[in-house]
Amino acid sequence: MSSIGTGYDLSASTFSPDGRVFQVEYAMKAVENSSTAIGIRCKDGVVFGVEKLVLSKLYEEGSNKRIFNIDKHIGMAVAGLLADARSLAEVAKEEASNFRSNYGHDIPLKHLSERVAMYVHAYTLYSAVRPFGCSFILGSHDKDDGPQLYMVDPSGISHVRHVTMATRLSVVVLTFSACCVNIVLTVY
Repeated sequence: MSSIGTGYDLSASTFSPDGRVFQVEYAMKAVENSSTAIGIRCKDGVVFGVEKLVLSKLYEEGSNKRIFNIDKHIGMAVAGLLADARSLAEVAKEEASNFRSNYGHDIPLKHLSERVAMYVHAYTLYSAVRPFGCSFILGSHDKDDGPQLYMVDPSGISHVRHVTMATRLSVVVLTFSACCVNIVLTVY
């Protein structure tokens, strides 16, 4: 069928005859066109790296941070629209804080990634809101579960990963990541 929206891209709740939701595809394009975010899970912890694009000389030093501290044991690296990423970082901080006040201990990363992924997915269901234009990588290290790494897409899907990258080169890196994981496991 048609590769352009032709009226089916006006709402996040409208499917094209192909079964595609163009608003979610546009959000994924925003991630592809942004700077790179990388997360690597090692045996000792999790490492984040982001590419910091300086698009204007008017940016202040440290104004467009793409790595966030969610909780004392959880970090977040983002790629995509920075305003959407800040909003999702606040949602993740609130979820972690609510879990601690209700249950008395730190939130497991699996629960946090599922909760935030459900929140992101809810924004793909209704026509009154638009999908978030960012992907983010959540990483943590604790005594019980060790190092963990999750990635959440603009569609609201949460993936567990060893090595992950959110950018226009993600297909190449995810293909390459299987080799890296094997090499890393043999080196350690």
